[in-house]
Amino acid sequence: MKQIETQVLIVGAGPAGLAVAACLNKAGIRNLLLEREDCYASLWRRRSYDRLKLHLAKQFCELPHMSYPKDTPTFMPKSDFVRYLERYVSHFGIKPLCERNVESAEFNPRAQRDPRARRWLMRVMNRASGEHEIYTGRFLVVATGENADGFIPKVDGLDGFKGKCIHSSMYKNGKEFNGENVLVVGVGNSGLEIAYDLSNYGAKTSIVCRGKVHIVNKYIVFLGMMLLSFLPLNMVDIIVLWLCNFWFGDTSRYGMPRPTAGPFHLKVTKGRSPTIDVGAMPKIHTGHIKVFPAISSIRNDDVVFTDGRVCRFDALIFATGYRRTFKDWLKGSEDLFPTQFKENGIYFAGFGRNGLFGISKDAKNIAADISVLIKN
Repeated sequence: MKQIETQVLIVGAGPAGLAVAACLNKAGIRNLLLEREDCYASLWRRRSYDRLKLHLAKQFCELPHMSYPKDTPTFMPKSDFVRYLERYVSHFGIKPLCERNVESAEFNPRAQRDPRARRWLMRVMNRASGEHEIYTGRFLVVATGENADGFIPKVDGLDGFKGKCIHSSMYKNGKEFNGENVLVVGVGNSGLEIAYDLSNYGAKTSIVCRGKVHIVNKYIVFLGMMLLSFLPLNMVDIIVLWLCNFWFGDTSRYGMPRPTAGPFHLKVTKGRSPTIDVGAMPKIHTGHIKVFPAISSIRNDDVVFTDGRVCRFDALIFATGYRRTFKDWLKGSEDLFPTQFKENGIYFAGFGRNGLFGISKDAKNIAADISVLIKN
């Protein structure tokens, strides 16, 4: 069985893993970046819809040590961001090992008896060759992120639904749904934007809003983030909410009530981001996109909602988020919360729900900390 040794093992070649690898390469620290898919940044390349743009201004979305070209749009299309990642990988000499599926990782049990054995041991399936490989490293960085595997909640009767049922990560555009009744489940950024895209392609579109949500737009978010640099958070929330009410009115009349706490307060304290509208709200206002409450059950092609309404749909698109996968292979992680934890040399990058800005900060901090530990 092939065995490979390095200083730092990084799992996940999305933006977080690439950022950590770049910072380590810049510091001259040996590392190996493992990715289960056949390419890096697979979420951006393969599992995102065509019209996707970065919802935050580009200055909040740079990875460490590389700015965007000056002519880059403020709100970047995904194609531009993928090209940026390609330049990033080339510039920092990052060489991801793709089609490496991590089956288990554990801190060497012998480490308590022998300090020289303080290593992470990782068993990996090379899906290209069909062979197992063993990787060892003094440090382990988990960079699989919040968006590893699409999550579809359990719904009574979903197995009997006769129409098309997909997770939002499989959605590309609304061309194939023209003229069909489509229900989007989830009113986060992806859900609201997919509903807008479907409506533009001529689908009879509805969306499920299961709870309370702050609806903003990218300009309000940009202003709020700028104000946070010199105003207290509660004051920023007051200004932002006033702007939201001015722009959208009372969203509760559409079945989308706002939380009591402000959007930036919820982001800081709960990690819950507001939903950024890119054009769906005017369609909701005119009734071109209908809003329903949570699903109670599904009977064949009929969806029963918690308010008693029953509607028939041709397709269901679940924009219901993702699940973390590191607990599937990281031994002893059952009760581990992925902050910048570093006991036994383990770190987490990209789990703070702070987007690309948080990823950049994580990567710099991890590389700096590892550099100090190696020198000492």
